[in-house]
Amino acid sequence: MNFEHTEERRMLADSLNRFIAEQYHIETRNRTAATEQGYSSEMWEKFAELGVIGALLREEDGGFGGGGFDIAVVFEALGRGLVLEPVLGSAVLAAEAISFAGNAEQKAVLEEIAAGATIATFAHDEPNTHYELARVQTTARREGDAWVLDGVKAVVQAAEQANVFVVSARTSGDVGSEDGISLFLVPQGAPGVSMRGIATMDGGRVADVTFNNVQLTGAALLGEEGKAYATLERAVGRGILALCAEALGAMEAAKEATLDYLRTRKQFGVVIGSFQALQHRMADLLLEIEQARSTVINAAAALDADRITRERALSAAKMSIGRIGTLVAEECIQLHGGIGMTWELPMAHFAKRLVLIDHQLGDEDHHLERYIALGRAVQQDPAVAA
Repeated sequence: MNFEHTEERRMLADSLNRFIAEQYHIETRNRTAATEQGYSSEMWEKFAELGVIGALLREEDGGFGGGGFDIAVVFEALGRGLVLEPVLGSAVLAAEAISFAGNAEQKAVLEEIAAGATIATFAHDEPNTHYELARVQTTARREGDAWVLDGVKAVVQAAEQANVFVVSARTSGDVGSEDGISLFLVPQGAPGVSMRGIATMDGGRVADVTFNNVQLTGAALLGEEGKAYATLERAVGRGILALCAEALGAMEAAKEATLDYLRTRKQFGVVIGSFQALQHRMADLLLEIEQARSTVINAAAALDADRITRERALSAAKMSIGRIGTLVAEECIQLHGGIGMTWELPMAHFAKRLVLIDHQLGDEDHHLERYIALGRAVQQDPAVAA
């Protein structure tokens, strides 16, 4: 298989990396992170103009990409800049759910998402779900032709600025069952929706969102009632790939900053990069980062494969990224010494982001267990792979 990027992807990566290097400095990023909004509307518009959002959506959805390697290219560049804008929640998670399950009328919002005119967000995680995709306690019940939504969603990205929410709710079945989960489109400002904004440890903002007796029309149902698990799995799978690629970009930036420090910092009259012990540690780190890159490539290539191949590749990547990302964060801080923990140096911010990525959409332990379970399921019943 040829893993070389197309000319269009290379051009996108070059322009995006150049834009971030020139206009998304760490000082600007940190000032933005401290605002009430948690991201820059101006930068969001510029990313849309550059085609960053459109590259994540398929042509039929108003974009011009949408493939696994499109996601990988964009998010690796975003990871290098520690970008705060809600690209993941809007253009990946929410957009994929709408694209896969929505009808023609519902899909009309995708062109607005691609243009940056609408911010969508994905409200699925709940308190105490422990990353289990099917564990949905938020409920939706029918009242005539309408729906009534009740429940709480946790850590929803850009919830305070989102124009539309993609919300999972249980319409039947037991908590934890894959059957009985439905998706709904909830507009901004719907009566009964309240939220509590939270600043995250790595910058930016999320919110816990409460749905209290929220009245929705029948048109709010996204896809078939009770059959949303496959949609959730596809959307979250694309999100996992995006996070893995973002972590790879952050690792590369942290590595380059550490190498630069080792080449310039002097001790005992010589640069510390000449010390053999530090060279060995750095060499080990470079090998680990290349292994991380291989898992991202494998996950991107498997995104359109059969379900088991796709999900195992994604879990393998997320598992590896969790371990390697934490290792890179720890080693780069150690190799910088005490200065690595200072606010002014980007290294501490890369470290925090890498640690937090491990806990988004399933941590290392969760995906190790899932990878094993999926493999065991195929061994017991080969037909499951289809």
